Amino acid sequence: PMNRLLQGEVGSGKTVVAMAALLQVAAAGYQGAIMVPTEVLAEQHFLTVRRLLEGLADPAQSEFQLSITLDPLPRPITVGLLLGSMTAKQKREMHGLLSEGAIDVIIGTHAIIQDDVEIPRLGLAVVDEQQRFGVMQRAALRRRGDSAHLLVMSATPIPRTLALTLYGDLDLSTIDELPPGRQTIRTRVVETSRRFAVYDFIRKEIEAGRQAFVIYPLIDESEAINARAAVKESDRLATDVFPNQRVGLLHGRMAMSEKQEVMDRFRNGEIDVLVSTPVVEVGIDVPNATVMLIEGADRFGLAQLHQFRGRVGRGEHASYCILVAEAPSDDARERLSAMERIDDGFQLAEVDLQLRGPGDYFGTRQSGLPDLRMARLTDTDILALAREEARTILDRDPALTEPEHAALAQALSRFTAPVGGEVG
Repeated sequence: PMNRLLQGEVGSGKTVVAMAALLQVAAAGYQGAIMVPTEVLAEQHFLTVRRLLEGLADPAQSEFQLSITLDPLPRPITVGLLLGSMTAKQKREMHGLLSEGAIDVIIGTHAIIQDDVEIPRLGLAVVDEQQRFGVMQRAALRRRGDSAHLLVMSATPIPRTLALTLYGDLDLSTIDELPPGRQTIRTRVVETSRRFAVYDFIRKEIEAGRQAFVIYPLIDESEAINARAAVKESDRLATDVFPNQRVGLLHGRMAMSEKQEVMDRFRNGEIDVLVSTPVVEVGIDVPNATVMLIEGADRFGLAQLHQFRGRVGRGEHASYCILVAEAPSDDARERLSAMERIDDGFQLAEVDLQLRGPGDYFGTRQSGLPDLRMARLTDTDILALAREEARTILDRDPALTEPEHAALAQALSRFTAPVGGEVG
């Protein structure tokens, strides 16, 4: 089965590629699944699919289901949405439809890999924003089917993914161009003492007819705490900073209908400043938004920062990403400096590789120095040569049972004990 990473910049068309593959799978009589890290993104994917396929849609669609007709198939293809926040009754209904094979393509969050979810004819598992999932979660999705194909997608591959790609676990496909008209985004790191100058700049952009995002970090693992922090900051900005502008709020604790209403209002120009937690990392396309202000920027990794930045620069107007950090560590300063210098997601991933290390090659850690010893993490020529040698040996002796491979088999056994579903 396929085990492939599809990488491309924010907005390069990865979702369209994934949907084409999922519809192929459904047309062949199998089921497909796309797993994403947040409910907002799952909802966005569902709405994007509805928008892309609206000319084929069956009028009988509902909030969590969409039927489309693909000629010359004898029956419609049904796309479903599965979220952790759905009621128990809604989940039971979706679980039943999935296990019966009545849902052809399911879009959802971690809810897809819960124990009571069965996808008996899963032929293709797609993981979007793969850097937000662990190895075990991806393996759990794949195990829903019998040798299902796996497609993981990322706008900024994390170091572990780069290392696995070099080591041969993942095949690699790259979309190396952006849609026409995509802007280069000017990125600056700003001291906290200049925050009010940033607010003045945002006001000027709004007066010119533009819109802005203001992002606050996830303070700890509690969504509730994060939501309250966003509410507090939203009130402060609306009252003290932007009293003459329209300030909106978006966070993960809101109901799907509330999130959709806020996003629609922002997209339609009815909100000037959208205050948000990291739920806007992906899935929101507002060409008129030109400023992305990220508070607590030192709390985010390069992948997330690059994703936030990709929310602006989508229209004809010059766009800006402003990073504010309270007391950044030396490592955080290096990350923020890289964001200022580099606007290419693949180059940022290489910087991330050098800063963080690639994680365990045969484990579940996402960063840090590996147990496997090598001269330099960036010795790509040696890695490529070793990969070809390994393939040659495994083609001839897959189990490493020949006497000349005994020492190699013994050395390999030290690394393979904890291997999950991604390393073969």
